[in-house]
Amino acid sequence: MSQLSAIIIGANAGLSQTLAQKLAAEGVRLGLMAADLSSLDPLLQQLPDNTLCSEIDIFDPAQCRQALKDLWQQLEGAQLVIINTAASHHELELPWEADKMVLDVNVTGFTALANGAFALFREQKYGQLAAITSIAGERGGASSAFHASKAFQQNYLQGLRLHAQRLKLPVTVSDLRLGYIDKMQARGSKAWGASLDVVASQILANLKKAKATSYVTRRWRIVSWVGRMLPEFIYNKRKYR
Repeated sequence: MSQLSAIIIGANAGLSQTLAQKLAAEGVRLGLMAADLSSLDPLLQQLPDNTLCSEIDIFDPAQCRQALKDLWQQLEGAQLVIINTAASHHELELPWEADKMVLDVNVTGFTALANGAFALFREQKYGQLAAITSIAGERGGASSAFHASKAFQQNYLQGLRLHAQRLKLPVTVSDLRLGYIDKMQARGSKAWGASLDVVASQILANLKKAKATSYVTRRWRIVSWVGRMLPEFIYNKRKYR
């Protein structure tokens, strides 16, 4: 494996596609995994011809794991795997079907892929597993299942990190805790929103530093600290839209 290779899971997302463009510009060969391969056509026109793609069904853990293994073999291994899959809902009635969908994607699907990637790195004996989580995982919130599932992801990644240490493997596990990406998510706030380009650049910079936990953008570390310090009676009085 003379050329550096990376696999991006959840390549349909705008952030994943920006990461793919930046990695390709650095000479990294890419394997992209997405639910809808046809939506990747515009992106593939901007990437090298040796880019590989694989379709996955996040609701089918066994299929996801097999697709990851097959793509890994086609690439003859990879130095980096990035997982960027997430689901959420904002229905006030908290219907079970909606919560279950979030858990199926953010817990079951995520774990199947993270576990599969770690197993491949263990066999290869090195590599970096990164997952884009959210600061929402640090405390409960109105989107109950989403907040809880992100907390699960963060704890699972920490467990994999400790497992790598126990096995004495040079496998880095990176938790990328995302805040708002753009002005729409930040409700027009220039202070908290960030473009995909800025977010992707900070993610890659943090990955190169092999950080265990990073906040993207960096200012969200302040929000995280304040959120953890707020007592329950104040935290529960926050306004939701």
